[in-house]
Amino acid sequence: MKEGYVNIGKRLPRIDGIVKATGEAKFAGDLSLAGMLHAKILRSPYPHARLLHIHTDKAKRLSGVRAVVTGKETVGFKAGGISATGDEPYLALDKVRFIGDAVAAVAAIDEETAEEALDLIEVEYEELPAVLDPVAAMKQEAPLIHDHAPLNISFKTDLSYGDVDKAFRECDYVREDRFETAPIRHGFIEPHAALASWDRSGRLSFWGSKQSPYFTYRNMAKALNIPLSRIRVVQPYIGGGFGGKNEMFNVDFCAALLSRKTGRPVKIVVSQEEVLFAYRQRHPTIIDLKTGLKKDGTLQAVEAHIIADGGAYLSIGALSLYLMCAFFCIPYRLPNMKAKGYRVYTNTQPSCAMRGHGVPQSRFAAEVQLDIAAKEMGLDSIDIRLKNALKPGETTPNGFKITSCGLEESIMESKRIIARWIEEKPKDGDKKKKSGIGIGCYGYVSGPRMAGHNTAGAVIKVHEDGGISLFTGSTDVGQGSDTVLSQIAAEVLGARLEDIRYGMVDSDITPLDPGTFGSRVTFITGNAVRIAAEDVRNQLAEVAANTLEANPKDIVFKDRKVYVAGSLDRSMPFSKLVKIAQYSGTGKTIIGRGYWAPEGLEVPNFETGRGNMSAAYSFGTQVAEVEADTDTGMIKVIRMAMIHDCGQPINEMLMEGQLEGSAIGGVGHTLTEEIIRKEGQTMNASLLEYRIPTTVDACRMEIYHTETRDDLGPFGAKESGEGIQVAVVPAIVNAIYDAIGVPFKRIPVTPDVVLNALKGKGQKEV
Repeated sequence: MKEGYVNIGKRLPRIDGIVKATGEAKFAGDLSLAGMLHAKILRSPYPHARLLHIHTDKAKRLSGVRAVVTGKETVGFKAGGISATGDEPYLALDKVRFIGDAVAAVAAIDEETAEEALDLIEVEYEELPAVLDPVAAMKQEAPLIHDHAPLNISFKTDLSYGDVDKAFRECDYVREDRFETAPIRHGFIEPHAALASWDRSGRLSFWGSKQSPYFTYRNMAKALNIPLSRIRVVQPYIGGGFGGKNEMFNVDFCAALLSRKTGRPVKIVVSQEEVLFAYRQRHPTIIDLKTGLKKDGTLQAVEAHIIADGGAYLSIGALSLYLMCAFFCIPYRLPNMKAKGYRVYTNTQPSCAMRGHGVPQSRFAAEVQLDIAAKEMGLDSIDIRLKNALKPGETTPNGFKITSCGLEESIMESKRIIARWIEEKPKDGDKKKKSGIGIGCYGYVSGPRMAGHNTAGAVIKVHEDGGISLFTGSTDVGQGSDTVLSQIAAEVLGARLEDIRYGMVDSDITPLDPGTFGSRVTFITGNAVRIAAEDVRNQLAEVAANTLEANPKDIVFKDRKVYVAGSLDRSMPFSKLVKIAQYSGTGKTIIGRGYWAPEGLEVPNFETGRGNMSAAYSFGTQVAEVEADTDTGMIKVIRMAMIHDCGQPINEMLMEGQLEGSAIGGVGHTLTEEIIRKEGQTMNASLLEYRIPTTVDACRMEIYHTETRDDLGPFGAKESGEGIQVAVVPAIVNAIYDAIGVPFKRIPVTPDVVLNALKGKGQKEV
């Protein structure tokens, strides 16, 4: 597949690698402007309280303070993710709804003065009853967190396909279980940071740590009541996001509002502690799952009931809940399915997208239950997956159209890997340490189709010496997309990667873009880049055809040369062709444009779930081997294998880095990570106490590609890196089940949970 390519499929270094390794790369927290002020945000100490009065006079009189703002000084805009009805003010208006809710903000000459000023703000609260558990929140007698939401339900969805009741009656085996997942963090190292500056003409310039700067671009205009055209969003380097930096937050709004009030640039960098207790989390869930199969292992029906803890505000929770329910239909053939979901308000920090966006929770339940069922039915867990695997050309009951699909191949490869691992196991080991192997499968989107703007754009300018500038509206949040998009442009134009200069997002210059989420950049923006590069190539081919006396269709661009197909002697350097185009006659600047979005997709209805949300789906299988210490309860992941259907890899080295990072993130989700709260207060709001995986937790990894090549993807590429995390958690949990004979239905699986299971405390299934 890679034969003949100069850039595609090659293990090329990242174009931002040197500046990041040397510290030259500037992140939002590194930026500084002349006359800049520093700001801090005052946060609620109560999980639920009415705001009676905020006294700011003492803070305003403190030497060095330049401004104090509260919700009363805003236009009252409320954000709500993709919802038309927002519920989250950037500064509290009438009451606070979780510990950490933003109440006021201060701008001062330095951070120390701003911190001191926060202590001088006096807030009169009327404490209200708080509800911290989603099940309790849905009871009639529970206090309402938002008056518009009876039973504290922020969103609900009800999916139904086929005749589920009839299918269950005809099943040979039916199983019902309850699964639970804990609240966890995104774990990015760079905290939220924002820098805003108003100029004298009334234009706002904004720099922030944002995955999707255009979300901020639009909400900033609404929240400040100014035209979009008067806002410029410039994107610095990003220190990780994983879904936690998609939205506009109070840190962004307060920097802008304080800058407008003071007439000076204002920067806010929140602490890592604030990130951990006052910003977003992955949805904790309770999933009641019922699955029915024929005696040969054919899946017949699934019925799910999901309660997702959404925290204090809606955020983008409607999409989260839809995905949790919809992805019971993939990656296996499932003729009958019902899924009811409720996203519930609680007085905790809001939940939002996190790598895999809701899908890891539901697929954890489905994959673990499938292993339990296979064991009880006397079937092989691999064979049962192979029997039900979706194939190219099939359509799921909710409308997902499967085009390219390497799921079967990935499952077969996992079988060979497991057989080899079993052969490699030492025959005589520590009898107190039990080893086990488990698998999990997944399917994931290559960019979701939702209402609103979904098109990616790209602009390419060719310089007179043959150098190439590439601009898109997509943000590289660490995954290496700037490099991948540059490789696509270079391949089309017959250039080398080092010939491409990638321009970072600047809303005054770069094309409009939805943002970096849902694994959309390589697939969707990559196609826009391809089209823009083809536009440039077509313009230059006309010039080359005149010069070389050939048909434009016969002009070949390759390895910095341009020649006539079949006549290598009729050629010239790419740089010479550009000069001819720009210097001859009236001359012209070579600029190419490309815009792309998958056509013909049905935007999913979040309540019914029907619709095809992606033009292509990635698939794969995860294999994990664990060691369980029966004395300590410690679980160690020994090795993992990822068999990934990503179409044609654009850059194998970067893709492998994404897969490895996703897998280690899944280890934390399974074994160590959980937000611990007491009466609404986060008790482990530091990276010392909140245990994200480190290099000590890393293990051996094997990575395999099925390379199915997608007809619609740029050079055949599909999603890579995010989807695999969906399968990591169940693969590890199933490996623990294989090791000690106990299936675990709640994560994380911590040592005390393992010991309790081994000692026979509580239920056998945990």
